[in-house]
Amino acid sequence: MDNQMELEFEKSKSGSKDERYEAYQTILNATEQKVDWAYEVWNQLVEDLAHKDSHQRSRAAQYLANLAKSDPEMRMMKDFPKLWEVTYDKKFVTARHSLQSIWKVAIAGPSQKEMVMAYMVDRFENGTEEKNYTLIRNDILQNMKNIYDYSNDESIKQTALNLIDTVDDDKYRKKYMKIWK
Repeated sequence: MDNQMELEFEKSKSGSKDERYEAYQTILNATEQKVDWAYEVWNQLVEDLAHKDSHQRSRAAQYLANLAKSDPEMRMMKDFPKLWEVTYDKKFVTARHSLQSIWKVAIAGPSQKEMVMAYMVDRFENGTEEKNYTLIRNDILQNMKNIYDYSNDESIKQTALNLIDTVDDDKYRKKYMKIWK
C-alpha cells in the first residue's frame, strides 16, 4: 500500500469531519477495483467491526465488503459472520449502511455469493420481529437486485421474487416488486 492510501485510512479514523468523509470516499473509490494491499488492512478492519464508535464500525464494514473482491485467500468466508453482525448494529444507520454494502461480498465469487444469499434469505424470512424490518427487507431485495445486475444469475432474481411472494401486505409487496421492474 502506498503512503497516500495509508494516510487516507488514518484520516478516515482521526481527521476532521470533512477529512474523514473525504478519506472515506477515496477508500471506497480505490476499493471498487481489486487492490493488492487488502491484507495490510484486513485484520484491523475486522477488529474495527466491534469498535466503540459506530462510524468506525460502519466504515470498517463497508471497506471490508468492498475488499472482498481483493481476497484470494477467501478470508471473508471466515470473517463474514463478524461483518454480518454489524447489520444488526444498535445504531440503525450503521446497521443499514453495512447491510446496503453486503452485496459487494457476493460478487467476489460463487462461494461468497452462496453464503451472502443464505444469510439474506434467512433474514428476510425470519427477521419480521426486528424494528424497521420492512426497510431491512427492502435493502435485502435491493442487494439481490445489485447481485443480479452484476451477475445476470436468474436464480438470484427467482429467489427475490419468491421472497416477495411471501409478503402478506399488498403495499409492501408492490413496493418490493418495483425494485425488480
